[in-house]
Amino acid sequence: MNRILEKSLKDARKENNLIMGSRQVQNSIKDSKLIILSRSLDGKTSSKIEKDAKNQNVPLVNFQGTSVALGKLCGLQFRISTISFTSITNDGITAILKDAQDGVKHD
Repeated sequence: MNRILEKSLKDARKENNLIMGSRQVQNSIKDSKLIILSRSLDGKTSSKIEKDAKNQNVPLVNFQGTSVALGKLCGLQFRISTISFTSITNDGITAILKDAQDGVKHD
């Protein structure tokens, strides 16, 4: 999953189409097109974001890496537990979701 997600994250970051951090994502779910959760996110926060995303029909990906790995995918030197895309094409969403699903099947 990392190549497609990495390219999408870097492109969205350049265009300022990302919201990073669990609190910021929680406050902006209605404006989100896709949410990425790292496995480092605590269960209570993760459950709340997942529930709110489901209620708003926002697709969600559980990234199998840590918040450190998610930060690196964005080209940043710090941890990021949660990211939401505020703008991404439907093809981009489909590719990331398909890649995430394929990654789960092969692990």
